Amino acid sequence: MKTPAQALSALAALCSRGEQAESDLREKLRKWEVSPADADRIIQRLKEENFLSDERYARAFVRDKFRFNGWGRIKIAHALRQKHIDSQWIEQALADEIDDAAYHDTLIRLMQGKLRSVAGREPQAARAALLRFAASRGFESDLCYRCLDEVWRANDLTDDQ
Repeated sequence: MKTPAQALSALAALCSRGEQAESDLREKLRKWEVSPADADRIIQRLKEENFLSDERYARAFVRDKFRFNGWGRIKIAHALRQKHIDSQWIEQALADEIDDAAYHDTLIRLMQGKLRSVAGREPQAARAALLRFAASRGFESDLCYRCLDEVWRANDLTDDQ
């Protein structure tokens, strides 16, 4: 259990180290048994003092999940919605932080890597595995199909091999 002053201090320090989602901070406050009214005041103060911003959090989350985890837009948006980030910040962050060419190149690179693990399978089974893999990473189906065709051609594969 923390007093409101202790909770504010702890959350300010946490926010100083990296962007945080409001929902995660509210969960910490709940676990620390801070009353809902005090929690609201603490969150408001963090926002007023610019420690907490959903817009900044969305931008940082998009950058990190795309660059370091290789997630696609669908998976990133879903994760941000689960953290109760407003859709306007999600859409803006996805548009601003992910370059279309880099997005395409990332999916090609991921599919090339996965191709090695499905080598030896029947061509249709290998193609299906690559599509499932790309979809599980959160990439849009039309891009998955285009990139699959590029990977297939780049490796001189045919559907009858």
